[in-house]
Amino acid sequence: MTQTRTDTPPAWDERTQLTTFLDYARATARAKCEEVSAEDARRAPLMTLSGLVNHLRWVEYYWFQVVFLGEEDQGPWTDEDPDREMRIAVDLPLARLLGEYEEQSARYRELAAAHPLDAKAATTLRDGLRPDLRWILLHLIEETARHNGHLDILRELADGRTGV
Repeated sequence: MTQTRTDTPPAWDERTQLTTFLDYARATARAKCEEVSAEDARRAPLMTLSGLVNHLRWVEYYWFQVVFLGEEDQGPWTDEDPDREMRIAVDLPLARLLGEYEEQSARYRELAAAHPLDAKAATTLRDGLRPDLRWILLHLIEETARHNGHLDILRELADGRTGV
């Protein structure tokens, strides 16, 4: 039976946010495996290091600029191609993607430092709630950590390097 998964906590205190994220990550692991055939459980779709780096860059853009600051969404995705940032990255040099990601990360570090953790986002989520900066940072930690696992696997498949 599928449980409802949410990373939006029922209260905004720190303990509830932390435990909600852990429960969400646990439920996500289970949900990713629901109703998968034995054959599909052993098959992997094509994913690239470049695509994941570009995805991380655009995810941070979305959460900081669109959700937190309330700016218009200028991301590369569309309704017809919601993961476009993953695909267009294969045509860009990895060094460029990493450089842009680091430059953007520096700007977002400054943005996060300039606002209290309790500052509410300008935009509401689908459930009508407005997360605070603390929640956005936790969400980005979860998103980045999850994709770091993907990057780890892809790197090992690409050249055998592990333990990075």
